[in-house]
Amino acid sequence: MSLNRRHAVALLALFATMSGLPSAHADQLDDIKKKGELVVGVLGTDEPNSFIDAKTRDFVGYEVDLAHALAAKLGVKLKLKQLAVAARIPELQQGRVDLLAASLTHTKEREAVIDFSLTTFVTGQKVMVKKASGITAVPQLSGKKVVTVKGGTQEPNIRKAVPNVDVVTFETGPQAFQALQQGKGLALVNDEVSLLDQFAKLGPLQAQYQILDQNLSVEPLAIGIKKGEAKLKAQVDGVLRELEKSGEADRLFNKWYGPTSKLKFPRRTFKIDSDKVDG
Repeated sequence: MSLNRRHAVALLALFATMSGLPSAHADQLDDIKKKGELVVGVLGTDEPNSFIDAKTRDFVGYEVDLAHALAAKLGVKLKLKQLAVAARIPELQQGRVDLLAASLTHTKEREAVIDFSLTTFVTGQKVMVKKASGITAVPQLSGKKVVTVKGGTQEPNIRKAVPNVDVVTFETGPQAFQALQQGKGLALVNDEVSLLDQFAKLGPLQAQYQILDQNLSVEPLAIGIKKGEAKLKAQVDGVLRELEKSGEADRLFNKWYGPTSKLKFPRRTFKIDSDKVDG
């Protein structure tokens, strides 16, 4: 047998042996540790979850602090990437970010394409209107134009509550809020936390607006994780449980939402200990 033929036979035998072995699966958690960097997608326009500090120009907020805690536990550098609401899940699926800490509601529909951490916050969606509109209840929005954020759960929730409502969407919450002020819609639909923050920013103009009492939905927010990355999910959930157990989760809530914050929530009504799902 010639030398070349012997090499060919040896290679065929090697390939045959390798084909009988299970294929290696790249593990995202190991990859993150290897590269020394955790890339987390944030909105950067949703105070107090994630927004840009006017003085430092850095991203800050409740979810940003959670991201810092995760990176610290992994022993890697944190890189924050600003995303549009509609781009959150595609960016995660395509591997451009490792996690989403981007005001992401945990829904059954989204479970088909991504995984979620333990619930990190629970809010509801409501409606803000100008008092001059005469709107005092959600059903009165029938046939009326409302504005909200593109790509979130706000649009389907208002359509469910008011089937023939006219919805106009914008890329960010601040843009939708500005549209309400400019009269491009009679109402603004958003998470209650965002509405309270926007209402606070109105200053003396607050007397011209009101947030309607009715909740359109209950929104459990969570960190988004690429589908099937069990080790990474276990690590994320483990860090969140440690934050809850140590009292750090409560401290972060009070820092951004509590009685001495801009939003002045009286107390935290949830714990980071379960996977809540909307719908």
